[in-house]
Amino acid sequence: MKKTVLVFLFLFGTFLFSFAQDIDKLINADEAERIENVLASDSMQGRKTFTPAIDRAAAFISNEFRKSGLKYFPGLQSYHQPFTMLKSEVISSEGKINDQTIAPENIIAITTDEDLNFDDKSGYTTVIIDTTTNFLRSAYKLITDHKKYLVLASNLNEKNFSRLKFLNRPSFNKQPPVVFVLTDEKPVTWHFKIENKITSSPLSNVVGVLPGKSKKNEYVIFSAHCDHLGIGEPDANGDSIYNGANDDAAGTTAVIMLAKYFRKLNNNERTLIFVTFTAEEIGGFGSQYFSKQIDPEKAIAMFNIEMIGTESKWGENRAYITGYEKSDFGKILQQNLAGSNFHFEPDPYPKQNLFYRSDNATLAALGVPAHTISTSKMDNEPNYHKQSDEIATLDMKNMAQIIKAIAISSKTIMNGTDTPSRVEKRK
Repeated sequence: MKKTVLVFLFLFGTFLFSFAQDIDKLINADEAERIENVLASDSMQGRKTFTPAIDRAAAFISNEFRKSGLKYFPGLQSYHQPFTMLKSEVISSEGKINDQTIAPENIIAITTDEDLNFDDKSGYTTVIIDTTTNFLRSAYKLITDHKKYLVLASNLNEKNFSRLKFLNRPSFNKQPPVVFVLTDEKPVTWHFKIENKITSSPLSNVVGVLPGKSKKNEYVIFSAHCDHLGIGEPDANGDSIYNGANDDAAGTTAVIMLAKYFRKLNNNERTLIFVTFTAEEIGGFGSQYFSKQIDPEKAIAMFNIEMIGTESKWGENRAYITGYEKSDFGKILQQNLAGSNFHFEPDPYPKQNLFYRSDNATLAALGVPAHTISTSKMDNEPNYHKQSDEIATLDMKNMAQIIKAIAISSKTIMNGTDTPSRVEKRK
């Protein structure tokens, strides 16, 4: 009996030693720096959406997934998950209300139609916004209502009216036009003619899959966004490239390293999906598209990783989880780290609504325990969205420790022992 126990302890100790060797070999500061040196290099030119640079980044990530031996996402013939966005640019606009000419700058059309030529008999619903309270929120609600609207914004909204242009974002599909007019006229008759240039632009997420053993139809997702801001005006040092080393080459680096590690471990009962999203910086379109390609009821958890390259407000070996209170996801992770010196904290910046500001948001709104893990000091991150967000500002050693903590803390979710509680669905 004693001999059997000794043999078991020896084998168990050997397993733990091998486990530690594997994780240290695959998740370490040198490997993090190797990947960062590619993704955040000047040659990547800031990985801006709709540029060749983001395609080069996607090609690099795909090659890393290939080397790890990941499978393709169902229905795809490569690691690229392609989709198309429609972009609209106004060429000209003119209009009249009650025979009063409206200046072009007081007309903003949110549309995917090349030519709009409509009047009071064209079936548009008219809406009058005569208060400044929640003006932009009211406008956004109308845009997403999928109906044809003529929206008359009173001159009280003059200061905010031009900001409506920022709501003219790319879209997946053609959408009914919503035309905003800055005027105090009470409409009886009207006529508008608007010409737009519509372009169709291809985009692509990068997705790799490690099939589960006993629970293949239950998915655990590890994600980050790989796009950033591109090239802008030179700063005081003459630097014009927004390298995005922390935002979010750091998260993308984590996804690549976790994919290699879990493939090496090869003991996941649930299917693991590794995805790097495009177009986060311009509206989260990559994650929105991905969320439409997956059954949210089969998604058990989502580890979205965003800006982990700098120390948290608590220092080393700490990270926070957005929406910590919305499920028991964080508690499960912390239980799996019992005995370690690493700790996951609740989001210390609740007023910034970070839970619905990153790529976890779409699946979270569908009820998935989808949370973002970050260390970014959102009240005082000196390089956030600046040209100075470069590799030299990152703490690679601490970053590697965070990635290890994510790997270890996910083990009971990955092997099917724990299932996080669902997040309340959001309309």
